[in-house]
Amino acid sequence: MNWLLADADPHELHQSLPGPPRQQGEPSPPQPLPEPPGIPEPVDAPYPGTLRLRVDATDVQRGIFRVHQIIPIAQPGPTVLLYPKWLPGFHAPQAPIELFAGLVLHAGGEPIGWSRHPAVVNGFRFDAPPGVAAIEAEFQYLSPTDASQGRVHCTPDMLFLPWNTVLLYPAGHYARQIEVAASVRLPEDWEHACILEMEEQDGAERRFAPVALDTLIDSPVLAGRYFRRFALDEHVGLSVAADQPHQLDATSDQIAAHRAVVEQADRLFGSRRFDRFEMLLALSDEMDGAGIEHHRCFEAVSVADYFMQWTDNVTHRDTVSHEYLHSWNGKGRRGADSWQPCFERQIRNSLLWVYEGLTQYWTPVLAARSGLWTPAMALGSLAYAAARYDIRPGSRWRPTIDTVRDPEIAARAPLPWPSWQRSEDYYGEGALIWLDVDTRLRADSDGRCTLDDFARAFFGGAAGKWESEPYRFEDVVRTLETLHSFDWKDFFEDALTNTHRHAPLGGLERGGYRLCYRERPNEYQAALDRSQGLVDLTFSLGLVTNNQGKLSDVLWDGPAFTAGLTIGDTITAVGGRQFDPDTLKRAVAEQDHIELTLTKGKRVWRTEIAFDGGLRFPNLEPFEDAPALDAIMRQRP
Repeated sequence: MNWLLADADPHELHQSLPGPPRQQGEPSPPQPLPEPPGIPEPVDAPYPGTLRLRVDATDVQRGIFRVHQIIPIAQPGPTVLLYPKWLPGFHAPQAPIELFAGLVLHAGGEPIGWSRHPAVVNGFRFDAPPGVAAIEAEFQYLSPTDASQGRVHCTPDMLFLPWNTVLLYPAGHYARQIEVAASVRLPEDWEHACILEMEEQDGAERRFAPVALDTLIDSPVLAGRYFRRFALDEHVGLSVAADQPHQLDATSDQIAAHRAVVEQADRLFGSRRFDRFEMLLALSDEMDGAGIEHHRCFEAVSVADYFMQWTDNVTHRDTVSHEYLHSWNGKGRRGADSWQPCFERQIRNSLLWVYEGLTQYWTPVLAARSGLWTPAMALGSLAYAAARYDIRPGSRWRPTIDTVRDPEIAARAPLPWPSWQRSEDYYGEGALIWLDVDTRLRADSDGRCTLDDFARAFFGGAAGKWESEPYRFEDVVRTLETLHSFDWKDFFEDALTNTHRHAPLGGLERGGYRLCYRERPNEYQAALDRSQGLVDLTFSLGLVTNNQGKLSDVLWDGPAFTAGLTIGDTITAVGGRQFDPDTLKRAVAEQDHIELTLTKGKRVWRTEIAFDGGLRFPNLEPFEDAPALDAIMRQRP
């Protein structure tokens, strides 16, 4: 085939290719129908009128949100309404259109027929009658009642209201040019938090001041029966809803650590890219765990006993530092191809290794500087990440930059071989690349220049300004070059676009530590395994199991892989003895091969795993008197 024809019209190309001769009168082969008309292109001009949105969220027992909208009509004739699809914090199309139901349209009191757009399932077409200034839309958002249906964000005692789930907007307009006046009705005696300015509260009804559509969707509501707000400073608050009232009893030291996150972020970035900020934290065993960034708030769901079992829940605390950091990295500044004018345009995410990778690097740093974590905990998380990506073979065939497409490719669905397939490795491997950048800056400047300087130069901006400022790869390189002369372009291109046999560990070595393996897990991995109920033997047997023996991961080409084990198998016996975590770990510590009895479904079998022998857990070992990594984790005065 002549590849120079690659840009030719497909129909013409088809006609130009040879085929078998046809007999006279023989019918032509099938041809595709013309594509249906697409969605109108968005224009950057004010939309006429203000959309009115009212949400009745009182049916918390069944999780049904009832919606009433009044939508001004720009002109009569064919009109398309869209359900928001591409949401920046998710990096992928996330319109839960399967949970949208009961749509009815009216104009002037008369019903209007509608049809789904033939090419866009989250689009609804209708003909707007002449002489009508607005149409009314009613529908329900059916919040998942079980995790198998999607993210559970409503229980009888609390809810998150993501505005994108409860509105339609007119196609053909920039989101920032569509004004929306929103209100929500909550159960009696419930309290709420939302970064939007509230105009009026009439009983259970909360009415918010009109804002642009993109601001509304970036400003979710947290509400609950048991609720408490902690002021972290004059402009930042921590609002908490819990399953039970006693779970709101935080100690002064616990709140001080959250307050220190705000203080240390100020020292890192030098200014705030927001006027106000609200941390929205739900403590629940009924909601699904989550962490979603927004520009002036974040929504997070943690374990119900987050405060009550503070020590046991240490690995849950870094959600606060991670999501707060995103106000600067990801919201205040965002990759140019991650910014779109409306929620129908595809987000391309080529700079997620900055958006998420750099945030992932700063997450344990900010947790350590604030006191949410100890420095040893933060170093342990680095050791675990470094060893994890060093042993996983997926980087041998798939470059890190390709994983920025994983939110679309896999959408965080379970994978059979994640260590080979890779899954959103721009987070953890991206963090190791940025550690390399930080330690290189420090080493080459004798400590005079650090990644903190990059934070202020690149993300700082004008205080109080909270309009998103897009950037390109060249902007990242240029800013680093102003701090320290180095071929940053070549550095990133090698780290991101080439395949590698090992993880980028240069930052650890330059930071004064070596990755080593010991018989006991470090502080971070021990806490993580306890919290998640796991036995992580990746670095000895090449497997991870829960406390009941069910495998949740098998390392590609590792000992367990060679023995034929897969995710979903269940270990029932170790060397003839009934399985329990201690029996398995003791056998690994004392032998170089073990016999396992496993089940899956109705199948039962035995296998033997040969390995190097002994328990191996990643740790960091210092080899300098004053390691740079210790300085990185130290609180800023």
